[in-house]
Amino acid sequence: MILIGQYDSPFVRRVAIAMRLYGIAFEHRPWSTFGDADKIAAYNPLRRVPTLVLDSGEALIESAMILDYLDDRVGADKAMIARSGEARWRHLRICALSMGLGDKGVSLLYERVLRKEQLDLWVQRCSAQITGVLEVLEKKCAAVKTPYWAGETIGHADIAAACVLRFTGEAHPALFDARYPALKAHSARCEALAPFQQIVQALEPPKG
Repeated sequence: MILIGQYDSPFVRRVAIAMRLYGIAFEHRPWSTFGDADKIAAYNPLRRVPTLVLDSGEALIESAMILDYLDDRVGADKAMIARSGEARWRHLRICALSMGLGDKGVSLLYERVLRKEQLDLWVQRCSAQITGVLEVLEKKCAAVKTPYWAGETIGHADIAAACVLRFTGEAHPALFDARYPALKAHSARCEALAPFQQIVQALEPPKG
């Protein structure tokens, strides 16, 4: 399998870390959605990452879809999320909030680096959305009494949150600050794990 995308994207990184934890081998092509858009288009007409090219040649797009495929491949006993029920939906809620945070973080970053004159209304809206999600995640994280969101072992929610928190801290350090001690502790716990240290890339914003 081939995973397309750079590891400074929290969406690409969460997939790569999950694959490493699952023991699934893959080739990595660190293509940029800006500089390598035409290459990506050969596999994904949206020119977005992550894109996972299967051995059959079929391409999967969007991190949640890719992870659903990987979970099915490894089986319910090994999957890093409950198969069904309330535990699954609680887990997916954290994933959705984290990925939404990532989306808004990317939007705000692009507004800063790609527009000569920033639109104040959009900056304020994205900043409010980022802060709002961080506040919700901080409250939920502080209430967790186990090492990870769903218990003693790492799950997709932990990976999603940690990857997005690293990105947010690099892209918008003034927003992810000392107001979120539980999230910072969670991020540090995950980032200390070998797969997180092996699969990482400093943020490289596109140039306007």
